[in-house]
Amino acid sequence: MGVQQETRTPLRYWLAVFSVTVGTFVIVTSQLLPVGLVPQIAVALGVSEGTVGLTLTVPGFVAAFAAPALTVAASRFDRRLILTGLSALLVAANLVSAIATDFTVLLIARILVGLSVGGFWAIAGGIAVRLVPEAVVGRATATIFAGVSTATVAGVPAGKLLGDLAGWRTAFAVLGVVALGVLIVQAFLLPALPAARTTKLGDLLSLFRHPEIRISFVAVFLLVIGHFSAYTFITPILRESGGIPPALITALLLAYGGAGFAGNFLGGTAAYRRPRRTLIVAAAGLGGSLLLFPIVGQTLPGLIALLLVWGTAYGAVPVSLQIWLGSAVPDRREIAGALFVTAFQVSISLGALFGGLWVDSLGTTGVLLFGGALTVLTSAGLLLVQRSAVD
Repeated sequence: MGVQQETRTPLRYWLAVFSVTVGTFVIVTSQLLPVGLVPQIAVALGVSEGTVGLTLTVPGFVAAFAAPALTVAASRFDRRLILTGLSALLVAANLVSAIATDFTVLLIARILVGLSVGGFWAIAGGIAVRLVPEAVVGRATATIFAGVSTATVAGVPAGKLLGDLAGWRTAFAVLGVVALGVLIVQAFLLPALPAARTTKLGDLLSLFRHPEIRISFVAVFLLVIGHFSAYTFITPILRESGGIPPALITALLLAYGGAGFAGNFLGGTAAYRRPRRTLIVAAAGLGGSLLLFPIVGQTLPGLIALLLVWGTAYGAVPVSLQIWLGSAVPDRREIAGALFVTAFQVSISLGALFGGLWVDSLGTTGVLLFGGALTVLTSAGLLLVQRSAVD
């Protein structure tokens, strides 16, 4: 259901899309900020680097349950009200993180992040169809997901740089102020978005009768677990690869994010026509880059090349999965979006958890091989399923 062009001008609906995009940026930056600050947090709070991985595991699990729960509980409320409320919660979460006195307090703040992430993505993932005409839904979806790439291009590296210059607490405090700015932007730019239909728990469960949904959810689990098992510890990986000086790591994270930004738009454009094929190619690139990292990544040119492939490939993954889900059940995009968030966030949590175990026991090489093998096998499995469907 697209917007009515007679009551909304092109400028108005693209401003609304922009407000969701900046919301996506601050949500993803808030969730992933610890990635660039793992060593600092570990030292400051007296825990291991693997344990700091829980700052991604905890909000991921909370978001996984929050997405379907909020979709059902708030199904009668205006989506504009819900999105701005979740942004307000994110402001509080980041400010509490900034003043956390020990690791337990930090994890409590990360629970608030998880609540905000789960509710936001359950709505934002499929909201483009409510904001723009049908002809530009694909472009609008890619624009919204550009917030993910922008967070990796600018948010996470900027957070690390700020942490290096002024401490990790300052990074969280500044992000809290940015979240407040996003709240104000959404309050002014988002139109009223009354609930299109009431959602019940049975509506969520009924989606799994659809074969495309089942296949796509298996892909979500395997690809995201594989990626985040390595990405959670990308700072230690870069630190231990090719003798990279600490001052260069922020620049490499920026390069990775830039590649992800390009991958998001390339993937979004391609996936609007062929979502599963796009996902297969992206998964193969992701897995191949991780598997080659322990070998080719020992030299700076090789490391940069693989980092760019990794970023580009993963940039195409979330948007391809979201478009695939939306095309499979076009009349139930929001419900599918809630389940997508659940699967995605559980996978982030498990990826960070497994990655932490690998890093603490076998080092960064082990986590790269684990993530690479899982994603390559997923790509191969999707290719076999597609060929079977064609045959």
